[in-house]
Amino acid sequence: MTDARDEVREFLSSRRARITPEQAGLPVYGGNRRVSGLRREEVAMLTGVSVDYYVRLERGNLAGASESVLDSLARTLQLDDAERDHLFDLARNAGPSRKPRAVPAEVRPAVRQVLDAMADAPAWVRNGRHDILAANRMGRALYAPVFDDPHRPVNTTRFTYLNPAAKEFWRDYDKITFDAAAMLRLEAGRAPHDEALIRLIGELSTQSELFRQRWASRDVMYHRSGVKRLHHPIVGDLDLNFESMELPSEPGLVMNVYTAPAGSPTAERLTLLASWAATQDATDAAAVDATIHPFG
Repeated sequence: MTDARDEVREFLSSRRARITPEQAGLPVYGGNRRVSGLRREEVAMLTGVSVDYYVRLERGNLAGASESVLDSLARTLQLDDAERDHLFDLARNAGPSRKPRAVPAEVRPAVRQVLDAMADAPAWVRNGRHDILAANRMGRALYAPVFDDPHRPVNTTRFTYLNPAAKEFWRDYDKITFDAAAMLRLEAGRAPHDEALIRLIGELSTQSELFRQRWASRDVMYHRSGVKRLHHPIVGDLDLNFESMELPSEPGLVMNVYTAPAGSPTAERLTLLASWAATQDATDAAAVDATIHPFG
């Protein structure tokens, strides 16, 4: 990951570049502008700070910036919720180094029980690095190609960028790659000293040109709900609704749950997937039993 000041500079300058004077409600006069987006002095004026002060902010000096200034800057740059939170995370981490928040390395038995209780809906729990920490039987069956990846811990973003099977599994592959990098950058702003996250970003950056391109955009996003379109190797195409919910009792962990409208082709294929998953479990159990009792 880049130096903290570089991160602030690149983020603010990239957001400034995308806002035209017309979008900001500024009058446009004749003559050629040397920048397509807002000038620094225009951002300063709209934010209500001096040009010198805004220049210092954009150079990476967010430490000490008040909440009201950051709020005003977020409105000027027309930041969405994820971008606004990212700006505040960058400001929070621009000050004295703080002890990183502790994120559970595994889920509690009670959370696993919740997962297993959702017998008909694929579900799993991940951390901010996109490591899958726990999944129910349907979740493992749905994401079978991801779990088949030999790397551990199971990580959906590593699979997306580094496993050739990802292009067939994700029907919206380009969108998935964009979303994954944007979510990971949001987490990097929140936890810049997470050593495992730094190693993951380094691995992806050195092995994937596409990841380097997506990462360079500085885009951030939340991934709270929507539609996931994938091609499962056993049951075919699936169009799944998903909800991504933070676990209040497990700070830093998120549960993803996938459903389909009753009677839809995807719902029928989920029923087939459940049958296949049950068969796989029975086969695995028989294999284990044969290993323990080879002579019956």
